[in-house]
Amino acid sequence: MTSSFSNLSLAEPLARAVAEMGYESMTPIQEQAIPVVLTGKDVMGAAQTGTGKTAAFSLPLLQRLLKHENSSTSPARHPVRALVLLPTRELADQVAQQVAMYAKYTKLRSMVVFGGMDMKPQTLELKKGVEVLVATPGRLLDHIEAKNAVLNQVEYVVLDEADRMLDIGFLPDLQRILSYLPKQRTTLLFSATFSPEIKRLAGSYLQDPITIEVARPNETASTVEQRFYSANDDDKRRAIHQVLKTRGLKQAFIFVNSKLGCARLARSLEREGLKTAALHGDKSQDERLKALDAFKQGEVDLLVCTDVAARGLDIKDVPAVFNFDVPFNAEDYVHRIGRTGRAGASGLAVTLVSNSDARLVADIEKLIKKKIDLEALEYEEDRPRGRINDGQRAWREDGQREAPRRERSGDSREPRSSYRTAPVARDPFFDKPYEVPAIDAAPHWESAAKAQPARSGISANIKPKRKVAALFKAEEQSETSSQ
Repeated sequence: MTSSFSNLSLAEPLARAVAEMGYESMTPIQEQAIPVVLTGKDVMGAAQTGTGKTAAFSLPLLQRLLKHENSSTSPARHPVRALVLLPTRELADQVAQQVAMYAKYTKLRSMVVFGGMDMKPQTLELKKGVEVLVATPGRLLDHIEAKNAVLNQVEYVVLDEADRMLDIGFLPDLQRILSYLPKQRTTLLFSATFSPEIKRLAGSYLQDPITIEVARPNETASTVEQRFYSANDDDKRRAIHQVLKTRGLKQAFIFVNSKLGCARLARSLEREGLKTAALHGDKSQDERLKALDAFKQGEVDLLVCTDVAARGLDIKDVPAVFNFDVPFNAEDYVHRIGRTGRAGASGLAVTLVSNSDARLVADIEKLIKKKIDLEALEYEEDRPRGRINDGQRAWREDGQREAPRRERSGDSREPRSSYRTAPVARDPFFDKPYEVPAIDAAPHWESAAKAQPARSGISANIKPKRKVAALFKAEEQSETSSQ
């Protein structure tokens, strides 16, 4: 085993690229995985986030593919020989950039395909031929069905962050993709957390894999300081301001559980004077890449995001991660806080816990096997500026809380109106109780007719016509007078 890249038997083009990138000492996962992958055996590697898993599988793959490099312009001379599958677009783009940097002095071609972008440029690039294909499962299936990607010569398959792909329902897609690949191949599976589903997947598609665990599964990095603060939902933004001020933090990830909550929190922090960008699944791919690039360049201080950014994103020197919402899945906590404290640097992970999060915190405690103590946060600043009105309280423009109107007036009665309504006259008829009419009572016009004496000249045996109420009395009289 070697501990330095200079002592590793890499080809000269790869060694030159690694030296230019400033790689000197190998991390534990690189030190153990690279020699095994160079032998062509299946590997199931577990390592903490931020420990260089991408280089652990990319460099040995490129080393073994150098025998196929050629300068031919024919697409047939550049079939897909290595396939790297990842769960998110941002992670796929990041891995593809690193592979391209490692292979820039070789004649091997690499590219990335993922959703949210036009397929035509990807199709043209695939038609030219490519040896290393980095992809997300959904878009890769689109190209396979369109006959743009042929995978019958694939020699190496890498499943990176495989547990995330299973969490978001990619297992059927994975099974379909693997069915297009040759039976004889080398399969590499890397993840920071190993679940029972991952182990079943490994048993199905890996042949006698060598398990490499450089740390206890699901263990958090020792370089990350983890703090849990008790804060209700109304005080969480205030808590972020307080921690940023007391710790002197310039940049941070802020994770929330929903896309809607992500957009709302980003707008609120932006109104409070912080340079903020939002990153979630409802944004277009172009917007997501621009937000990520602005954060990398330091143009944005806070990146508010969902778990779409929790896996694999490698941004150097990010000092802190905030869990504005406690994650629903305890394993996502491990990946979230892995965005800081990378490559041996120190980092801070702050989780804001409300009263309803007790069960989720217990799940995290069980996963990382550490006792979690909730701390109270002392606030030095006033509440963030802005107007929030939920019908019970109000905020002045200076951020101080105003008491409700009834509290300020000292009167517990309902507020008086500025005008009085005129009294409405009531008909006494509607105040009387309901009276049941007499049963079989004859109409008053029939009783009046019986009281009148019978007209002379009419036989007693002739029954007079029954009188009914007349609706048009005036017309009847007019017709009688006209006759």
